[in-house]
Amino acid sequence: MSVLWSTDAMSDAMQAERAGNLPAGISGISIDSRTLSKGDAFFAIQGDNRDGHDFVDAALKAGAALAVVAKGQRRRFADAPLLIVDDALEGLRALARAARERLHGKVIAVTGSVGKTTTKEALRLALSADGETHASAASYNNHWGVPLSLARCPASAKYAVFEIGMNHAGEITPLTKLARPHVAVITAIEPVHLEYFGTLEKIADAKAEIFAGVEAGGAAVLNRDNAQFAQLAAAARAAGIK
Repeated sequence: MSVLWSTDAMSDAMQAERAGNLPAGISGISIDSRTLSKGDAFFAIQGDNRDGHDFVDAALKAGAALAVVAKGQRRRFADAPLLIVDDALEGLRALARAARERLHGKVIAVTGSVGKTTTKEALRLALSADGETHASAASYNNHWGVPLSLARCPASAKYAVFEIGMNHAGEITPLTKLARPHVAVITAIEPVHLEYFGTLEKIADAKAEIFAGVEAGGAAVLNRDNAQFAQLAAAARAAGIK
């Protein structure tokens, strides 16, 4: 089993309490008991419709090495191997920050109204020819998808490509600050989620939040054919991107 995280490193990153017979390390991270692989850590995230704590037993039976659970739910799992945190999603974000801290490879973040996943997959394919490349699974680009993708990133990756999405203004800023990309890509600005913004210019402003997390000396890649190019270029320069 290749070790993604040692249990000690996970516990330290999340400031977690330990319980049960914990393994030395885990090989992956899952938030879905139906698709996890043996050796994964299962994060019992509280979703909009379902509570991950209801699936901890199923995850452990399916081969999860340990479960990350909230303190308020700990009593439900008497002898299970657990890392106990205040909130499982916040624990995942803390692990994502630790993942970014240990990563020495180049990080690319992709957003835009359309073409995010296609661009991310094209980058994965191209960069893989030059070295180990990690990328978001599927379209994992929201408040749980980005930290999950980041926490899954091996320390050995030469490149990491993350997709970042949004439905409302203010959603991209915390995600880009988590990913801290060296390169930020905006594919296009189109009338997607227009009901929340009213104008394409406001959508462009929201997408331009991706520049807030770009590392010093980083770059922005913009679509020159997009009508909001000048607006996005100005936002990149205002964020300190040369």
